[in-house]
Amino acid sequence: MFILDFFKTIGRYTLLMKKVFSRPDKWKMTFRQIVIEMETLGLSSLGIVFIISIFIGAIMTIQLKLNTSNPLLPEEMTGYATRDTLLLEFSSTIMCLILAGKVGSNIASEIGSMRITEQIDALEIMGINSANYLIFPKIVAFVLMIPCLVVMSMAVGLFGGYCVGVFSDIISSVAYIGGIQLWFIPYYVFYSIVKSLVFAFIITSVSSYYGYYAYGGALDVGKASTNAVVNSSILILLSNLVITNFMLV
Repeated sequence: MFILDFFKTIGRYTLLMKKVFSRPDKWKMTFRQIVIEMETLGLSSLGIVFIISIFIGAIMTIQLKLNTSNPLLPEEMTGYATRDTLLLEFSSTIMCLILAGKVGSNIASEIGSMRITEQIDALEIMGINSANYLIFPKIVAFVLMIPCLVVMSMAVGLFGGYCVGVFSDIISSVAYIGGIQLWFIPYYVFYSIVKSLVFAFIITSVSSYYGYYAYGGALDVGKASTNAVVNSSILILLSNLVITNFMLV
């Protein structure tokens, strides 16, 4: 039974994506909607990305310094480890897991509410490709915005670690700056951006799928939002494993 449901879900998702990426009826309206979604999904996430990144950068610096206090290790290793942790995992994978809860639940509840109030059915009756009209702008907008959020998360996280050096005596700011400049590999930034693009597509497409096929009442919209966040998170972790194996190993 589980296997049948799994293949049924894969089939419905594939057919939905085929409808989503078909030719839009009106490009002008699509571009306008993409800009709106960039603000709704991307710019509205700047605040949570900023707050989480600056505190995680500061906490990570403190913990690394306290747990690597060794006369054989140079003080710069704290900044080095903080930088690579932010670049390789936190600002891409962990941040996208957090955004899956915010953006994913928002998309699933929005489209799910339209489904149960029969707004999607009304679009279909008018001859409009509802999947393309509702989902395509969300996917494109979030894929375009996620690199900006990831790069901002990296910068803000490193700044949070620098604040620890300025406002406390745990580590000197000079040693921290020296650490984040030590053995810098630009490819890590490219790797994180590539991962985030894949994660952005997973978040928007999976959340849209569960919202698009939400039938029933308000309770079913809540279930669709929960399923969207849970399954998006699982797929993000799985794809993270695959991408890391291909790009870093």
